Amino acid sequence: MIKTTFDKFSLRGFGGLTIIDKYILKRYLGTFAVMLLLFAPIGMIIDISEKINKMIENKVPVLKIAIYYYHFTIYFMNNLFPIFLFISVIWFTSKLANDTEIIAILSSGISFTRFMRPYIIGASIISFIVLLMGFWVIPVSSEGYNNFRYTYLRNNGKELMRGDNTDVYRQISEKEFIYVNSFNNESKMAFNFSLEHFEKEKLAYKITASRIKWNPKDKTYSLYDYTKRIVGTEGDVIEKSPEKKMKFNFDLEDLAPVVYIAETLSLGDLNSFIDKERKRGSSNINVYLVVLYKKYSVPVSAFILTIIAVSVSAMKRRGGMGASLAIGIAVAFSFVFIDKIFGVLAEKSSFSPLLAVWLPNIVFGILAVYLLRNAKR
Repeated sequence: MIKTTFDKFSLRGFGGLTIIDKYILKRYLGTFAVMLLLFAPIGMIIDISEKINKMIENKVPVLKIAIYYYHFTIYFMNNLFPIFLFISVIWFTSKLANDTEIIAILSSGISFTRFMRPYIIGASIISFIVLLMGFWVIPVSSEGYNNFRYTYLRNNGKELMRGDNTDVYRQISEKEFIYVNSFNNESKMAFNFSLEHFEKEKLAYKITASRIKWNPKDKTYSLYDYTKRIVGTEGDVIEKSPEKKMKFNFDLEDLAPVVYIAETLSLGDLNSFIDKERKRGSSNINVYLVVLYKKYSVPVSAFILTIIAVSVSAMKRRGGMGASLAIGIAVAFSFVFIDKIFGVLAEKSSFSPLLAVWLPNIVFGILAVYLLRNAKR
């Protein structure tokens, strides 16, 4: 019966899924799901134990806490996704090896490459889910997680979430530049505002105000102590008003964007935001590019880590599952560590964000090819 099943497994090639394909795929996805369900509550308990005093001190509503931990769970699982995937594959593959199931499959004449097929299918499913979540779900959870953290859990968090929000000078178009001395997120108000408009590299007019406030109802700005100086060839024209409402072609975020703005944007919004920031010559462009490139690199890592995990754990070892898990945990944490190091390097220096984001996949991809060749032998 076993021989017949293995023959069927081998002869059907790359057609439909066989019984063994379904068995391995079910173990792959099931173990990964269980790993997430086991570690997510542990992460929540640790987070609650660290932050409960702050929540009580700031009298945070229970509903806001519940929403925060919903976003925390998604944010937490996304950041540690490579570790969970790697350990889960190591775990169930080592068990298959210790129960001599892998030896029986390979002894029937099935190649190691064919044996890998359900693993690759499983990695494809998870990669697709992670890719879609990175485009639309993770940004929402990232915003909810960070907003709560900066609002309730950090001292002066509302000021820190705007980063360096003093002396903001930004180019908002090819012809216009804005400047504010400081920005208050609570009142949606900026101080010592000025806007300079240039025509043919010459100043055409300049608008100044002691304060500028955003009006969300009609999407206008109120300028206090408003002054507009129009530069003319025969003399300047000056216009003044105690208060004036105006519409501008810049967003409120342009006055002082939150430090984690890129993480909170969906794919389309992020691409548009990066294009706008690139035209303005933003100094934070590398930070935004790292976030964009990771949306594509993280799903690819599922394939690389799956191949490494199977190659490491497919054969029986003297230490059993313990030895395979030890190797797996070391490799998974090394991947996350290197990924974080190069990400920070790209954000804080002139190092290429594209190379920084993909370098861990390249390095571990080479390792995956090497281990796979050895495993085939």
